[in-house]
Amino acid sequence: MQQAAYIFPGQGAQYPGMGRELYEKYPEAKEVFDRAGEILKLDIAKLCFEGSQEELKATANASIVIPVHSLAVLKVLERRAADSEIDPGAKRFEPVLAFGLSLGEYTALIASGCLSFEEGVKLVKKRGQFMEQASKKNPGKMACVIGMDKTELEKLCKGFGCEVANLNCPGQIVISGSKSSVELTASMARQKGARRVVEIEVSGAFHSSLMLPARDRLEKEIENMTFNEPGYPVVSNVTAKPSRDPEEIKKNLVTQISSTTFFWESVKSVASQGVKTYLEIGPGNVLKGLLRRIDKSLNVISLDKPADFAALEQPASQS
Repeated sequence: MQQAAYIFPGQGAQYPGMGRELYEKYPEAKEVFDRAGEILKLDIAKLCFEGSQEELKATANASIVIPVHSLAVLKVLERRAADSEIDPGAKRFEPVLAFGLSLGEYTALIASGCLSFEEGVKLVKKRGQFMEQASKKNPGKMACVIGMDKTELEKLCKGFGCEVANLNCPGQIVISGSKSSVELTASMARQKGARRVVEIEVSGAFHSSLMLPARDRLEKEIENMTFNEPGYPVVSNVTAKPSRDPEEIKKNLVTQISSTTFFWESVKSVASQGVKTYLEIGPGNVLKGLLRRIDKSLNVISLDKPADFAALEQPASQS
């Protein structure tokens, strides 16, 4: 059995039609979608399969569909490994730890058993609602600045009232703030040599102080939920360190919603422990691209659609 890190995508990974092939091909994936729909009293399958990009972009929706899709993929992976009749030659993976990008951290906590499926999907729904409400109260946006020095960009952010939201990978930093502050910072970043600035497909200024109202409400929600010791360590977005301490995990989740996330440092931390194989579990392959920019020696396999499971049988150099 090969050791691997399980990694889970965050907002921005959603796309129209996501999960349809999984739902139609794998009973265990269908069960995840249907069960989540029953818990949340929402037709999640219909939202994923028929929702427009604009609908899926809404924080309240993206916060649900991305984790549910990821957990459906995970269930297929687990069933595939457990039932040798499905694929006797299937490569087996043992998760030694997990992490995700922003919202993906919640999926990692559900996957590891730190949060139950029921409480986990309820929590991501609440988080999405709180963030969307905070976005309406304090409108803002996010943009990805590519090809600019971190220190220089931080100076621009400070000067225009913007904040660094995500340190994703070398040369790729996401900024967050009010519409005007992000646009001014982006414009000046271009003048200062940024290779490119791309607006992020989200509906608010996440991981910034504009999310403080959401943080306060989330903290109360988290206190009323049961966090167990996870089956394997989960790396925090705000510390870039693995933890199995439920109280520490809860504290970091509260901090995460309005603070910078350190995905780049998280990957470096995990890689330094000798972990070379990473399974990106969920919609899209954004994380694969980030990991390749962080460390080209890492073996990253993205699992989103049924066809992707064939990649598990490819040699590492092809995956």
